[in-house]
Amino acid sequence: MNRGGSESMIMNYYRNIDRTKVQFDFLVHRPNEKGVFDDEIKKLGGTIYTVDPINIFNTKKYYQQLRVFFNKHVNKYSIVHSHLNTFSCYPLKIAEEYGISTRIAHAHTALPKVTIKDFSSKAEAIEALKMLTKLQLRKKIHKYTTHCFSCGQKAGEWLFGKKNDFKIINNAINASKFTYDKAIADNYKDQNNLEGQLIIGHIGNFTEPKNHSFIIDVFYELNQLKSDSCLVLIGDGPMRKAIEAKVEKLGIKEKVHFLGVRTDIPDLCIMLDIFIFPSFYEGLPVTLVEAQSADLLIFASDTITKEVKITDKLTYLSISESPKFWAQKIFKQHNYERINTLALIKERGYDIKQNAFALQEFYLDQIK
Repeated sequence: MNRGGSESMIMNYYRNIDRTKVQFDFLVHRPNEKGVFDDEIKKLGGTIYTVDPINIFNTKKYYQQLRVFFNKHVNKYSIVHSHLNTFSCYPLKIAEEYGISTRIAHAHTALPKVTIKDFSSKAEAIEALKMLTKLQLRKKIHKYTTHCFSCGQKAGEWLFGKKNDFKIINNAINASKFTYDKAIADNYKDQNNLEGQLIIGHIGNFTEPKNHSFIIDVFYELNQLKSDSCLVLIGDGPMRKAIEAKVEKLGIKEKVHFLGVRTDIPDLCIMLDIFIFPSFYEGLPVTLVEAQSADLLIFASDTITKEVKITDKLTYLSISESPKFWAQKIFKQHNYERINTLALIKERGYDIKQNAFALQEFYLDQIK
């Protein structure tokens, strides 16, 4: 339970649901790693259980651990809500075996097609094989599922099929926390020694889909056009060291700030001037909802669903275009006025209060 897209979405609902009526417990796949949300989960009354990660080429051990879990807790749970995308078929299979009456598969992303280019190196070939396995698992998702949820239309159609019914659960946020406030922006710029600079930002795990290498290339080109600019990268992950090495090699180490995993995301969003998000693929990223709530000027890849566009400050660009092209677009538009978008976010259905109540009522109806 670190700050990823689906994890943040789950926590937003957990914080705002009536926990005297509905309580969340968590079964996670990181037995030796403490998550950034763990302490908060326990404070809110939740329990965290752990199993080993799924090995898609040998599921026997995973099934054994799940059976041990359900043997201990078979009478405690009537709902299992899985956020594993195609992998949801694994825990939901065992949940059905133990008579769990409500088994929800939740789609959070739409994966790209696998092409021959994806086998150009050993590492890429391994990832491509994993992708092909996930594509095959889609065929099993309905076998053990009673309800299909999705963050958006694109992700839902990818996982469940265009002809299947699924319920969209918005990646809702506490929008009032992200509302632009100049005093907060100035204070955070001062705290981080970024006064007088054009601050480009990105929030996301350092993993292949987020395309951090492209972000660095875009910033390098932008810095040629506007020398008083800087880049703020928020998050952590397996590719961080490689990105840090690239930054050093390009000679822009003093201009790129790695802030790691943070709990003050709303204030950091308010501090930023430009938001860049050139992901290879996504579902409906909650990060872009947050960035629009802060009324940031956003440049995102056109692979991301158009459903997430709430304000007119979100521009889609192709990642097949050069980093220089992206930098020129940012440079041309970087002067703009920030406004309060709270009413618009609520109007579009992305405020957490109403969404949490709706999910709560769904859970209670299932128990009845």
